[in-house]
Amino acid sequence: MNVFADAIAWLLDPAQYTGTNTVPFLIGQQLYYTFISVAIAAVIALPIGWAIGHTGRGREFAVAISGAARAIPSFGLLILLILLLGVTRKTEAAFVTFVVLAIPPLLAGAYSGLQAIDRRTIDAARAVGMTEWQILWRVEVPLGLPLLVGGLRSAVLQVVATVTIAGYTDLGGLGFRIIQGIDLRAIDQVLGAALVLALLALLLDALLALVQRWSAPRGIRAASAGPERRRPVAATA
Repeated sequence: MNVFADAIAWLLDPAQYTGTNTVPFLIGQQLYYTFISVAIAAVIALPIGWAIGHTGRGREFAVAISGAARAIPSFGLLILLILLLGVTRKTEAAFVTFVVLAIPPLLAGAYSGLQAIDRRTIDAARAVGMTEWQILWRVEVPLGLPLLVGGLRSAVLQVVATVTIAGYTDLGGLGFRIIQGIDLRAIDQVLGAALVLALLALLLDALLALVQRWSAPRGIRAASAGPERRRPVAATA
């Protein structure tokens, strides 16, 4: 308990909020690396995932690429890229590492969201004269949005946790405080920064969970809520 008390005392110390490398500044760096990396990964992964989900072709290739990307150790990839690109390109190496980490869940969420749609819905859209482009944007993407947001949720959580390794290369983020605390043997600093990181991840997860819940089309939400609302009446009867 004393260790946690020391960590809380470290977080409440006004010195952590004045000067350089303050806790709010490092949180901002953590979010900056996360959001930029996930945005770049989305630009790459979403068109490919939607194309696979719409056409039904290339799923095996996407699964293989995603599996290979998940198997790559992030820290090893970061160090390798720094060695290849040079120490002056540490920021670029970090972004490439985080983008590679974010692509698999986004890709899986994009194509699985489209493939989970009942084929009869797609056939009905074609029957009323919709073009393939209209089917994709007006039918498939809205219906597949919850699974896509689930992939986004997974990508954000993985990246925001992995951005911590940027501290090893002096790129900032909360990992800077953790690595510094390890070098100084300051357990209160290490635990305090880790607690902030955990709370940040939980907050992002909660926000994206709400987005995922409300990303489903209104008709689907009403249909899923209907049986739950009627259940007490049926039980009473």
